[in-house]
Amino acid sequence: MISNVAKDAGGMKKDLILVCIDSPCSLKVENVKALLEVETTVSLQQQQLHFNGIVMKNSDRLSLIGVRDGDMVMMVPAASASRPAPNDLRMNSDGSAVNPGAFQQKIRQDSQMMAQLLQNDPSLAQAILGDSLDNLQNLLKERHQQKLVLRRKQEEELALMYADPFDVEAQKKIEAAIRQKGIDENWEAAIEHNPEAFARVVMLYVDMEVNGVPLKAFVDSGAQSTIISKQCAERCGLLRLLDQRYRGIAVGVGQSEILGRIHVAPIKIGHLFYHCSFTVLDAPNMEFLFGLDMLRKHQCIIDLKENVLRVGGGEVSVPFLQEKDIPSHIRDDERLAQQAPLGQVSAPGTSGSGDKTANVPAQAQSSGATQITNTQGVDFEAKISKLVELGFDRQAAMQALRLFNGNEEQAAGYLFGG
Repeated sequence: MISNVAKDAGGMKKDLILVCIDSPCSLKVENVKALLEVETTVSLQQQQLHFNGIVMKNSDRLSLIGVRDGDMVMMVPAASASRPAPNDLRMNSDGSAVNPGAFQQKIRQDSQMMAQLLQNDPSLAQAILGDSLDNLQNLLKERHQQKLVLRRKQEEELALMYADPFDVEAQKKIEAAIRQKGIDENWEAAIEHNPEAFARVVMLYVDMEVNGVPLKAFVDSGAQSTIISKQCAERCGLLRLLDQRYRGIAVGVGQSEILGRIHVAPIKIGHLFYHCSFTVLDAPNMEFLFGLDMLRKHQCIIDLKENVLRVGGGEVSVPFLQEKDIPSHIRDDERLAQQAPLGQVSAPGTSGSGDKTANVPAQAQSSGATQITNTQGVDFEAKISKLVELGFDRQAAMQALRLFNGNEEQAAGYLFGG
């Protein structure tokens, strides 16, 4: 089958080994490699056979790829075949590798360098050990940019050291550099001593039933009223109880419509039932928010040590949900990022002493508190009429009531004092 295997004088394998094939018949390439493993001690997995400049696959049959009696086949050990040319290890100006495959293989073969990378730069080490060359190239570019920024920063610091002490602009830059250095040191200290501060905080959710319908309730002690969305109220069969006299518009950077109130409905926490009232909003990004009014009414305790919500002074305890148990549409990072901070929504109450307020998400992309005020309630309009009868301008009466969250006595005092 194999009539001759070219070796050097010492009997050691050459990088290129010529093999003379006799009577190729219909054998597969992998059979030839098995015979060569015995002759050359090069394992089958490390062999690469070439015929007329073409790499032969293990599944190929010699007769089908044109190997004839007496033809020469070249066997290249894998170590030689995979040795990258010097030019293959060059880097582009953006920090990426000219030949990322050769670069990856070179680093993989250097055990000492891989050990250093695993210790000092695990993400780059994982990219080199991974299968995606695109990820490797992107990470190499990122590391190159970081080096450029660091070098530029060092050059600026060096220039400031020799700057004219009477140059006002230079002194401002030195002051900014000192301040930034303090910030960086504070950040490094936080990374070392308080790394959990950089993790995403999972909000507090518990399992509840509203009118017999199970849902995930967001527990928010910073919200003054309990809120339910129109869609959730409809799913729970409560929309028929909506009191539209409490309608309004929640106005902020964006706006949400206050549809009214549901004065009482049963909720089940654990194995016990409780009475609850809701403010209904047309807010698709918020389903059910268990606010401070019901937390106080039912003497709830947010126990973060045991990670439970205790209701009724402790007669019922329900665990806060883990992140994996919160539906994806609730914990979706992109959706949470698009929600503005909570603002205040005023809804008219049944008494004249003041209106209850609740925090609701405003549909906005900017930060800062958003003041949201109801201007369409029946009681609110009645209070405006009373102040107008006292001789005040209607617009001034409305502004005063908004300023004091609907308290007509304080608004009247403010107007008389003005």
